[in-house]
Amino acid sequence: MKKLFYFLLFIGYTAISQNTYMHCGKLVDTKNGNVLTNQTIVVSENKILLVENGFLQPENEADIIIDLKDKTVLPGLIDMHVHLEQESNPKKYLERFTDNEADVAFKSTVFAKATLMAGFTTVRDLGGSGVNISLRNAINRGDVIGPRIFTAGKSIATTGGHADPTNGMKKELMGDPGPKEGVVNGIEDARKAVRQRYKDGADVIKITATGGVLSVAKSGQNPQFTLEEIEEICKTAKDYGMTIAAHAHGDEGMKRAVIGGVTTIEHGTLMSDETMELMKKHGTYYVPTITAGKEVAEKAKIKGFYPELVVPKALEIGPKIQETFAKAYKKGVKIAFGTDAGVFKHGENGKEFGYMVEVGMPAMEAIQTATIISAKILNAENELGEIKVGFIADIIAVNDNPIENIKTLEDVIFVMKEGVVYKRN
Repeated sequence: MKKLFYFLLFIGYTAISQNTYMHCGKLVDTKNGNVLTNQTIVVSENKILLVENGFLQPENEADIIIDLKDKTVLPGLIDMHVHLEQESNPKKYLERFTDNEADVAFKSTVFAKATLMAGFTTVRDLGGSGVNISLRNAINRGDVIGPRIFTAGKSIATTGGHADPTNGMKKELMGDPGPKEGVVNGIEDARKAVRQRYKDGADVIKITATGGVLSVAKSGQNPQFTLEEIEEICKTAKDYGMTIAAHAHGDEGMKRAVIGGVTTIEHGTLMSDETMELMKKHGTYYVPTITAGKEVAEKAKIKGFYPELVVPKALEIGPKIQETFAKAYKKGVKIAFGTDAGVFKHGENGKEFGYMVEVGMPAMEAIQTATIISAKILNAENELGEIKVGFIADIIAVNDNPIENIKTLEDVIFVMKEGVVYKRN
């Protein structure tokens, strides 16, 4: 039998395929909120072929076994808010003038790999220069190691607003960026900016509905789009089959975004009870990014890490996100997992779980925000977020049961994406 197998392999016969048998001591059933014991997952190529009780043995000599009997296995995690083109550092604002597009691209490959190795097999990249679109394509081709990316390309902002790429520059360099650069003023611009993102190859739309913390601009919370502009963005995006994420710290801009039809609110720092009720009414999801809030508050205490205009915003906004998350969760607002990685070090995304559990969300629900709930928002609920027959084989493992020790998700020891093992300690 063995001689026959190697002979057929030598002559290129493809009828014999190699399956992977994964023996799992514990397996998190994200759909039903259970932890199963002694399970076997059979992976064929990039899909899950079988999930069965007990430790099944391979049927063919070509098959292999991965022993995870003393580990807890989960579906690959999903982070709904990252920025893979960058990572905050004291030189970040200078790098806008010193880094070429190629420099950004090479750095992004490092950040992408760190993200995958942390167990996040899928991410939503919510804004960069457009290199994030090329990064997605390179990963899909197999040229670069990284997570599956759903990207917004360049965020859509207003003149002088958060994500206007010329903020903080001297007047000679500011110019007058428009829809092509992701800056809009009025309904016509709004429509054109969405269509430009579609033309560029974006998967989703990101708008900056309010001021932001890290932009070199005075306000971190003022509304920056009219309701009519947001409605036009959402209407046009939905015509093109795209969902809409809205960066928002201030409450008024958040309300306009929810009423206007966005899919998710990012950060949500100063969210009022009224806005929480609006989100429940409209079915809008909240993506908290607690880790980023804590990070900017800490880094703002380091002299020179941020420009002086940024520091008071970081100290004011950053510490409030976790409290808002706790309130929104208790109110029944729908929550999806997102960290804003890039504001802090890529690969540390798993910290978010601990911050969510710390203020009242049960561990299983926190895991579900990063699996079945996020998969639903991405319209990938029939492929991602569960370990289930027919789903894509995105599978990770950790040392402990995360229901009992949520911090174990900060140390992922096994990563499989689309049936390929990328990490195995």
